[in-house]
Amino acid sequence: MNAKEATGLGSEVGDLIQAGRFAEAHQRLRPILGSRTPFATLDRIGAEIGKGELLLVNEFLEQIAANKTMGGWAIIGSALRQQLEGDLLGAFERCRSFVIAGDVWYATDILGERVPGPALVQYFEAALSSLAAWRVDQNRWVRRTVGVSAHFWAKRSRGAADKTARAEKLLAFLEPMFGERDMDAIKGIGWGLKTLGRYYPNLTSEWLMRQVALQPYGALMLRKALTYLPPEQRVRVEEAVTRM
Repeated sequence: MNAKEATGLGSEVGDLIQAGRFAEAHQRLRPILGSRTPFATLDRIGAEIGKGELLLVNEFLEQIAANKTMGGWAIIGSALRQQLEGDLLGAFERCRSFVIAGDVWYATDILGERVPGPALVQYFEAALSSLAAWRVDQNRWVRRTVGVSAHFWAKRSRGAADKTARAEKLLAFLEPMFGERDMDAIKGIGWGLKTLGRYYPNLTSEWLMRQVALQPYGALMLRKALTYLPPEQRVRVEEAVTRM
């Protein structure tokens, strides 16, 4: 299926949803969700679905989520991404609910890279505010999503100098999570830190040296955060660790 066909299918399914014809909409999506469909195709379909009236779209997304297919999470995430401009808080709340419902790493990562991650790129301050409570959420997948979102932001920033202040603020935002102990959450947070380290190595290495001196942390968290640092900065952090 090419891009035009995917957009057309998404538009068709979206029209069925808006007409309340959910069963037909499911029927049109069944071959897509039952096969190994590229994420780019799923994202185009989800983006078209997400343009519709919120109540109907969200009711349909709940039904998609009940099946817990990998492709379904991509469609849900891309649909919610369309809602960020007009209903950022609501899109975040729904994303959190879907992360919890998914209850698996790939659902978390798929949703994180399509909802709060893009929100950080487009609406940085509002997204940080909405993510603040997620840092201490009881659900480990919700906490993991914060790291996935930071990874997405850093990947999109690509180390741009005019985004350095935001990178610094994002690192400060992640400070309470450096001592995370749940393995699944650590992997997401560490993913965010290593991508920040790749594009903002000076900031990240200085931040890491402060963190290892200030709070307990896990070896995996530090190892992930060090992944992309240049050798000389990695050595500086490791030396700071040995002095503790």
